[in-house]
Amino acid sequence: MPLLNDARRAVALARDVLANRRARAELSQRLSQLTPLEPGRYKIAVYFADSAVNLYQIRQWYKPLAELAKTWPVVVLSRAPTAATALYEESPLPVAYVRRVVDLEQTLADQDIRIVLYVNQNAKNFQMFRYGQRWHVFINHGESDKMYMTTNQFKAYDYSLVAGDAAIARLKKVLWDYDFDRRAIPIGRPQADHYSGTLPYTPDERTVVLYAPTWEGDRAAAAYGSIASHGVTLVRRLLETGTHRVIYRPHPRSGVVDRAYGQANREIQDLLVAANQRDPRAQHIFDQGAELGWQLSAADVAIVDISAMVYDRLASGKPLLITRPVAPEAEIDEGGYLSACEWLTATDASQIVSRIETVRADPASAERLAFWVERYFGDTTPGATTDRFHAAIQQLMDRWDEHAALHAGDGQLGASTGARGAASDRSGDGDDSDD
Repeated sequence: MPLLNDARRAVALARDVLANRRARAELSQRLSQLTPLEPGRYKIAVYFADSAVNLYQIRQWYKPLAELAKTWPVVVLSRAPTAATALYEESPLPVAYVRRVVDLEQTLADQDIRIVLYVNQNAKNFQMFRYGQRWHVFINHGESDKMYMTTNQFKAYDYSLVAGDAAIARLKKVLWDYDFDRRAIPIGRPQADHYSGTLPYTPDERTVVLYAPTWEGDRAAAAYGSIASHGVTLVRRLLETGTHRVIYRPHPRSGVVDRAYGQANREIQDLLVAANQRDPRAQHIFDQGAELGWQLSAADVAIVDISAMVYDRLASGKPLLITRPVAPEAEIDEGGYLSACEWLTATDASQIVSRIETVRADPASAERLAFWVERYFGDTTPGATTDRFHAAIQQLMDRWDEHAALHAGDGQLGASTGARGAASDRSGDGDDSDD
C-alpha cells in the first residue's frame, strides 16, 4: 500500500508539472499580447501564490474587491502559471504574473503598493513579507471555527481583517501578547452584499436544498468532509421526494486524498444526472461554478460541513444544517456557533426530509440563528459590511500616510523599497517555480 500511494503521488506530481508547463506556454503567448500595467496606478495588491486548485480562495473576493477598486485600484499578484492563466481569463481585477522574485520586484518598483492583501497562508507569503514600508494584511478566504482560524500565523501580518466578535474571541484564546484593538479590524462578511447571480434553474414550488460539503481533509483532526458518510444517503433521499431541488457544490479538492471519497462524489453526480433524466423539470444542479453567491441566497435550506461555508451561509441569515464529522479525532470548536447549531449526524442522513422541515418551521431555531448571525458578522443590513470593509482600507491608508511622514528622512519611500536587499539574498528561492 505505501508503494502504491507513492506511485499515485508520483503520477499526480508529473501531471502537475505538465499542467504547469502547458500553462507557462499559454501565458508566454498571452503576456506578449497584453498591454503593460499603467505605472504607479496601484496602491493595493492581492498576493496569490497558489496554483489553480485553490482559486476558490480568491474568487470569493472578486466582487468585494471590484467594488473597492472603484476607490482604490487593485491588482492581483499571481505566482503560479496555472492560477495566472485562469485569473487572466476570469478576474475582474488586473493581474500581474510574478512567478520569479525578480518579476515581483519589478512590479513593486513600477507600482506604489501600500497595502498587500492575503487570502491564505501559503508558505510563499513570506517571500512577500520581506518588503517593508507597506502594510501586509490577512483577509482570509472565509470565516469558520476550523483550527485554521486560530493559527499563530496571524501574528506574521501587520493587520488582519476579521468578520466580527466571534473571530476575535476565538483568536484571543490562542494568540498571546497580541494587540487585538489595533491589529484585528472587524468588517463582517463583504461577500454577503453580493449574494446574487443568474439562477441556472426556473424557480417553482420545490424546496431548494444546497448541499455544499468540504473535502476529506489531509489528516484525521481535519476530517470534516461528509460526502462519503452523509452525502450519498441524504442526496438519494431528497431526489426521491419529487418536491426538492438539490444544488450540489462539492469542494474542488474532494477526493484528492481518499479514493473512496472521490467515488462517493462521483456517485452523487451520477444520481443527479439520472434524476434529471427521469424528470427534466427537477433541474437539480451540480455546481462547479467560480461564482459563489446565488447558491447561498436562493437555497431554502443549506447542508454544509464544518468549513467556511457554514459562515458564508450564516451571513445570509437563512436556515442551515451542519454535518457532524464521523471521525472521532476531528477537532470541533463548540465554543461558538457550533455549540448551538443544528447538527446532522450520519445516522440522521436518511431522515433528511423531516430534518429540513423541522429546521424551517422551528421558531427557536430561527431565534438562535439570528443571535449567532449578529455575533459573527455584526450589522448585516445590506451595504453595511461593505462600508466597514472600505472604512478599514481607508484607515490603513491613513496610517500609511502617517508613517510615511514620520519616516520621511529614513530613505527612499516607494514601491521599490526593499527590493535591493531581497535581490542580493535569495537563498532557497530559486526561480520560484510551482513545478
